Amino acid sequence: MFTGRCLNKRMLSAGSYEAHTRPMRLSQFIKENIESILAEWESFARTMIPPAETMSIAELRDHSHEILLAIAEEMDSAQTEPEREAKSKGLAEPRTGASFASVHGSLRQRVGFDLSQLSAEYRALRASVLRLWMRRIQAVDASVLEEMTRFNEGIDQSLAEAMLTYSEHMANSRDTFLAVLGHDLRSPLGALNSCVHLLGHVVDGKPNERALRVAKQSIASIGEMITDLLEYTRTRLGRGIEVTPQTGNLAQVCEEVFDQVSAAYPSRIFESEIAPSVLLDFDAPRMRQVLTNLLTNAVQHGDPKLPVALTASQDDQSAVLTVRNRGTPIPPDSMQVIFNPLVQVASTTSEPHERPSTSLGLGLFIAREIVKGHGGTIAVTSSLQSGTSFIVTLPR
Repeated sequence: MFTGRCLNKRMLSAGSYEAHTRPMRLSQFIKENIESILAEWESFARTMIPPAETMSIAELRDHSHEILLAIAEEMDSAQTEPEREAKSKGLAEPRTGASFASVHGSLRQRVGFDLSQLSAEYRALRASVLRLWMRRIQAVDASVLEEMTRFNEGIDQSLAEAMLTYSEHMANSRDTFLAVLGHDLRSPLGALNSCVHLLGHVVDGKPNERALRVAKQSIASIGEMITDLLEYTRTRLGRGIEVTPQTGNLAQVCEEVFDQVSAAYPSRIFESEIAPSVLLDFDAPRMRQVLTNLLTNAVQHGDPKLPVALTASQDDQSAVLTVRNRGTPIPPDSMQVIFNPLVQVASTTSEPHERPSTSLGLGLFIAREIVKGHGGTIAVTSSLQSGTSFIVTLPR
């Protein structure tokens, strides 16, 4: 009797010890430590994925919390071997409705991630989870390997869903680009065709001055669109926009562009506060392009009853150019994407005058690339009280 009781106690103690030392399930670890996992993953993303550098925590972590929880829940569910194999290969049946991973993929395409960067996000998420979990377990056995396999299957499936919606949105953007290009080219070409017809009929030995003026404007518009397309193509091929800096007075360029744009929009109100001298090394034609794009953008999106303002100043370290307009502010969730090509930001409450006259969406993208070529930065702030300001900072 005594020996049996001791044996039972030993058996109970051994069982309790085994239960106590059994490693925490990976799914449970994810649920209980999700914040520390995301913090480690975020630090990687900010240093290794360029679009993530300027994103807020909410933007960067977009749907990552939900994706991890969804994977943890699936790890706790029963699955057949064929289902697991399909998931590990990204061939599992799509979830009912849009999954968090699929929505995440479409949003990442919108904010400028490429496919390799999207894939890097999931690799980093996988590594962060497994690295932190391995610190908590003392030995790797069959159950631990099973947990890791189930987790990897979930990550693979989520990545496949994200890449699918990313690719779909990319294809849609490409089709939209071609459709918009055809639409935008049609107007100046139609006007040019009419002008050629009118110029063929000389009245009193004099050409039609109005037709000549419209023809020149149409040719200039087509030329600008082609230039923007070529610049965009160069950046997509990895060549960037060529910048050739020379010492000069940026204030003079600001005055010239301000006069040109204000003359092109005689019905709008313009204000300027330009320092007499802003000396630095810069590419004058390129900076004309930046200022023209920013001022034109301000005209297109601003309230026509309120002024568009340009300021230019300098200190010992840098030159600062600011273009400001007033009107409907840029939505917070669009602040990260406005410099991306083919993006148009317009709220559902926007008035017709607040929508761009053309829709290629390359102006701000090209302005940013030129500023980057000068070693500078371009930022944007937007509120109903202060208006929308694009701030260009160039090193002296």
